[in-house]
Parts: sequence; structure tokens; C-alpha cells
Amino acid sequence: MEEQTVVSTHERWAHLRFSVIGLLLASPPPPGQLYAELERLAQMQWRHPVSGKPVWFAVSTIEHWYYAAREAADPVRALRRKVRSDRGSQQAVSRELGEAVRTQHSEHPGWSYQLHFDNLAVVVADKPKIESLPSYSSLRRWMRSHGLSKRRPTGSLRAGERSALLRRERREVRSYEAVHVGGLWHLDFHHGSLKILTAGGEWVRPVLLGILDDRSRLCCHAQWYLSETAECLVHGLVQGFLKRGLPRALLTDNGSAMIGTETREGLKRLSILQQTTLPYSPEQNGKQEVFWAQVEGRLLAMLEGQRDLTLPLLNEATQAWSEMEYHRRTHSETRQTPLAPASSTAPVSRAPAPSSMSCAWRSPPPPPGRNVQATAPSASRARVSRFPHASAICAACRSATRAGT
Repeated sequence: MEEQTVVSTHERWAHLRFSVIGLLLASPPPPGQLYAELERLAQMQWRHPVSGKPVWFAVSTIEHWYYAAREAADPVRALRRKVRSDRGSQQAVSRELGEAVRTQHSEHPGWSYQLHFDNLAVVVADKPKIESLPSYSSLRRWMRSHGLSKRRPTGSLRAGERSALLRRERREVRSYEAVHVGGLWHLDFHHGSLKILTAGGEWVRPVLLGILDDRSRLCCHAQWYLSETAECLVHGLVQGFLKRGLPRALLTDNGSAMIGTETREGLKRLSILQQTTLPYSPEQNGKQEVFWAQVEGRLLAMLEGQRDLTLPLLNEATQAWSEMEYHRRTHSETRQTPLAPASSTAPVSRAPAPSSMSCAWRSPPPPPGRNVQATAPSASRARVSRFPHASAICAACRSATRAGT
């Protein structure tokens, strides 16, 4: 398949201008007839290079193009729009004003743009070196381009939050995407905004376990639970494995269910690399957060009028929404449906063995010891030191026999 060359807007305009005066350059008119040819070209209709709408040009404009291209070695390059010498800089914000803005933002990072603008008016009045204060929109644009956004005061942050904020300031943050389908999965829990009615007659807020493929944004599995535990995580994760295969890596946060011993050991036994996000850095799992916004804005919004919403009904609606709508809508970032990459490219995921799913999620055995103490419910105590060759000893309580029953 041939790759499509991306042509810039300046290049399109240059080719259009060259097509307007091209005949004049190929066949220059006789002396005295140039103005008549320019008038004829001015009456012609041309197509806008960007919008495609009809457009006309004045005689003076076409004449300027003609003389600029006639004396140039590369006419198309000469007809391109010149880049401004002050491109990328804002003349409205001087160097002295920029230093004052940086100083004020470092002292008050939690202020809004409007509050910064109001206080800078006082600073400009007290400092004659700063000529004038630009408009509010110019100042806000300059602050946003230099990364001076509103932040929480560092005094109210925890130690981990302060270190995460410092890391984001010192390091460049970039987006990422896996190359192959099945190369990386995302997993997270989300507390829903709607309440459901349990079998015991109580209203509770369920928790959604969502598993996404990084490359295709495919929802490998989504299921609601009543709690966020390792048992619920493994239950939903196994269903995702059976439906979409075993991924190569799994990205989670540092929740107790994600870093539990059973979860870590199960992923190791299935040869899945588990990676966790940095503390207080939810942006690393941003694709999952975008999915939660769609769940709240589309799925749960359609269930607002549902009376006596139960957990089975909510799970059934979630599966229908993910398979019939989410997987068939064009993603705004990938420009294709989540099902398209999974069906057009070969995934790197592996076929799971159902027999290995049941025995993979368990804690490792304790290390063998020479002295093992076992305490029975009857408060009797025993010390085992006569069997150094035994790797594990099981103690059973026989209090019922001792009681004579």
C-alpha cells in the first residue's frame, strides 16, 4: 500500500498561486498586453486549496505573484508564505514581565489566571521597567505555553504527591501506545455513580472492573462487583483471558487487589509481566480514565431512569453496551473502531489453557523451617523439632474427642 504524502497548507497555497500564473511564465505575453492577461485571470474562478470553495483573486495580487516567481530560481518556493521572524514568541509579554509572572506563580501556584492578572496590574504599576500589562487572553496564552498552570498548594500535599509533582516538572511527559494488539493491557476499578439494589434489600454503589487493550482500546472484559478485592479481580481477569487470550504485559495501579500475593503469583505463573504506575501518577493509566468517562457519560446515563437496578441487570447492560456500541464506534485517537486492529493485525497474545487458570492464583508455600509451632483452638501448644526432614507439617484439632463426645 502506498503511503499518502501529507502536504502542508503553505505548500497547497504555493501550488495554487503557481497554477494561476503558470501560463504567464510559460508563454509571456507581448509588451503592452500583460495587464489584459492579468484581468482575464482575475475574472476566472479558482478552488480554495483548503476548503475547496470557489475563490477569486485581484489583479494586483496576481501581478505580485507573477513578478515574484519570474525572477526566482524556484518559483513554487518563492510563492510560499513567508514565515514571520517573531514566530513562537509573544511580543506582548516582555522579558521583565515574564520574570515577574514566573516569580508570582512560584509563590502562588494555586492562583487562577484571573487572580494572577489582577495582581500583576499592581506589580506593573510599581515597576517602571515594565511598560504595560497585556490583555488577559494574551497573558493566559503565554502562561499556558510556558507550563504555568494552576496547581494545588504544595503545603497541603503529601510527601508522595509532592515528589510526583516535582517529577512531572523536571521530566517530559509523553503519550505512549503499544505496537501490537495483546502487547499491553490496562486494568483498573471504577466506583460507579449509580446505586443498585442487592438481594438483601440494600442500596450500594457497585465497582466496575475494566480491562482494556492498549493498542486497539478493545474492552477485553468489564464486570461490576460489590467490592474491590483480589478475588473479584482474578474472577474478571480470568474471563478476559478466556475471551481475548493472554497478554504479554499488564499495567495496573498500586491498589491492594492489584499488588496482592495471589495476583502477582498468578501473573508470574501465566508468564505475564506486571507493571504498576508510579505513585500519585494517574495520568500513566489515562486510557482507562477515558474509558470511565464513556461509561459514566453513555452507559450509566441511559440507566438513570431504571428502577430497582440490580447487579445482574447492570452487568447485562454493560456487556451489551461494550459489544454493540463501544466496540463499533470510531475512536477519536486511533481513528478506527476497537475491533479493527484486532481483526486486521496479528496479535501477540497467547491462547490460554483453561486447566492452568484454576491453579495459578495461589500464594507461594512458606519456606521450610526446622522449628514449627502449631497452636490448636483448644489452647494446647506443641513444638515440633524432631522432624528436620519435613518441609510442612499439618496440625489437626481433636478437641471433640478429648471432650468425650
